[in-house]
Amino acid sequence: MESCGDQFDVVVVGAGIMGSCAAYEAAKRGCRVLLLEQFDFLHQLGSSHGESRTIRATYPEEYYPPMVLEAHRLWEAAQSEAGYRVLTRTPHFDMGPADNRSLRSAIASCERQSSVNVRLLDRAAVDEMFSGTFRLPEGWIGVRSDAGGVIKPTKAVAMFQALAIRRGAVLKDHMEVTGIKKDEEDRGVRVSTATGDSFLGKKCVVTVGPWTSKLVKAVSGHVLPIHPLHTTICYWKIKEGHEHEMTPEGGFPTFASYGEIYVYGTPSMEFPGLIKIGLHGGRPCDPDRRDWTSNSGMLVDAVGSWIEQMLPGKVETDKPVIIQSCMYSMTPDEDFVIDFLGGELGKDVVVAGGFSGHGFKMGPVVGRTLAELAIDGAADGVELKHFRLGRFTEDSNGNAKDFDDQVSSHLHQ
Repeated sequence: MESCGDQFDVVVVGAGIMGSCAAYEAAKRGCRVLLLEQFDFLHQLGSSHGESRTIRATYPEEYYPPMVLEAHRLWEAAQSEAGYRVLTRTPHFDMGPADNRSLRSAIASCERQSSVNVRLLDRAAVDEMFSGTFRLPEGWIGVRSDAGGVIKPTKAVAMFQALAIRRGAVLKDHMEVTGIKKDEEDRGVRVSTATGDSFLGKKCVVTVGPWTSKLVKAVSGHVLPIHPLHTTICYWKIKEGHEHEMTPEGGFPTFASYGEIYVYGTPSMEFPGLIKIGLHGGRPCDPDRRDWTSNSGMLVDAVGSWIEQMLPGKVETDKPVIIQSCMYSMTPDEDFVIDFLGGELGKDVVVAGGFSGHGFKMGPVVGRTLAELAIDGAADGVELKHFRLGRFTEDSNGNAKDFDDQVSSHLHQ
C-alpha cells in the first residue's frame, strides 16, 4: 500500500481505546495510518477516560474469556514496548446467590475452558481467603480467578497513541468526521470533517463509542441499535484502620456482585483511602446533550446499601466522596458490534461499537481484529459471528442467551 499527502492506507475515526489500539496495530504492520478525534485527545467526554477499569475472564458467554486472555498477553506486550505499565495484576472475585443464572453460567463457561483457572468458594472459604472483608449473605457463593487486574484507562489510551506515533501513525484531534463515502475514482473512501479537511483512505475504521449510531446513520443511513447510557462512578471512603486491606498489596481483588443489582469494584489505588464501587447501569442519554448535574440518587443509594451488607464496618456509606461521569454504549444483547458496515461502503468501512460497559479490557485484541479486517478483509483468532451487524436483522434482541442481563434490567429512566 502506498500513501502520500492526505492519502492513507487506514483512516481510524475515534481515538478512544479501540481506535487507538487499531491505529497502533495497523501502523505496526507498516501501513500509513491516520487517527482522527473529534475532541481533544484524552478527553473525558466518552468512555475511555478515568482512573481505573477492571479486567476479568469470568464471563457467562464462552466467546469472551479467550479474548480476555489474549488481551492480557497483548497488554503485557504493549507495556514492554512502551517501557511502563498501565495494568496492575490482582485476583478477581465474583459473588452472588448460588442459584443466580448469570453467575452459574460464568462458572460453567470457565470450567469448560482449562485456560481460565477458577475456584468455587463457600461463605467460610470467602471469609478465610479475604480476611473477613467480604460478608456474604446466606445462600451466596464466591468465585476466585487469577485473571484479574486494574487498568489505568487514560494512561492506557495515551500509551497506545504514543506507540502508534512511534510506528509512524499521524494523529489529529479536533477533527469531527461528518462524511464517509466512496471516492469518486474508487481509490477507497473519502473522510470529511467539520473543519473542511478531507482525507483519502483505502480503508476506514469507525470507533466512536457513544456517537456510533449518530455517525453511522449520518454517513450511511444504517440505524444501529447502539444506545448511549450516562453512568455514574463512585469512590467511597474506607474506614480508618482498613485502608491497607483494600489495596492490591493487601490482597484485595477486583470484584463483581451478581443479584438484584450488579455491583462492581476495584481495589483502593488511584485515590488513597478511597475505593471505587459502582452500579453497572445508567440512564439513556444523548452524548451531545448530557445532564452533567444529575448523579442519579438511585444508583448511589443502591450501592450504599450493598456496601452496608457486603463490606460491613469497612466503608463509609452516607455518600460517595467522589462522583464521576462516564458513558456506556449498549446493544440489546450486551455484545459487541465488530463488522463491515456494508451497503455502498461494502468492506471499505469497518465499524466497532456497542461495547456495553465491558469492552475496555479487550481493547488490544479488538484493535488488532479491526486492523486485520481493514487490511486483510478477515481476522484470525477471534470468533466474530456473535458480533455481526446482521444479528439484529434476524432478531431485534440480538444473540439469544439463557441467563439474566447484567445491565439492561437496571436502567434508570
